[in-house]
Amino acid sequence: MLRRTIICSLTILAALARGTPIQASPGHAPGEGHGETAFGQPGKQGRPTRAVIVTMREKEGAMMFIPDRFEVRRGEQIRFMLRNSGAIDHEFVLATAEENRKHLEEMMKNPDMEHDDPNAKRLKPGTTGEILWHFTKAGQFDIACLIPGHRQSGMHATVIVR
Repeated sequence: MLRRTIICSLTILAALARGTPIQASPGHAPGEGHGETAFGQPGKQGRPTRAVIVTMREKEGAMMFIPDRFEVRRGEQIRFMLRNSGAIDHEFVLATAEENRKHLEEMMKNPDMEHDDPNAKRLKPGTTGEILWHFTKAGQFDIACLIPGHRQSGMHATVIVR
C-alpha cells in the first residue's frame, strides 16, 4: 500500500512538473470531485430512499450480482445494501458502461487498486457495505466488479432509469 502511494505521488508530481493535466477518476471531470455524473450523483442522508439488497457471489466458475437488473425512476434515491456472500473479494462499481470499460483497463494494469467512493465499494468475503445513489438522469447504466477476471466471469448488472 505504501509503495503504491509513493508511486502515485511521484506520478502526480511528474505530471505537474511537465504541465500535464491530471485526469480525475472515472465518472469525474477534473475539479468535480464526487458531484453530478452522467449517471447521477451521490445520495443524501435524510431524503426518501428505496433500499435494494445486492448479493455478490461465485457459483460453479461464474461470478454474479443478484439481482443483475434494476429499474428505477429518474429522481429516485437508492440505498444499495451490498453483501459479499462469496469466498473472494468483490466490487460494486456504478458508472456508464463506457466508464466501467475504461476503468477495467486501468484495473488490469493495477489489479490491487481498491475502491471506496460514493459510486464504488470493494468488499471482502462475508462483509457488507452500502452505496447511496440519486439517479438524476434517465438512461441505461452499468454495475460491474472490476477486479480482473470478475466482469469477464459474468459479474455485471444493468440499471435502467426511466
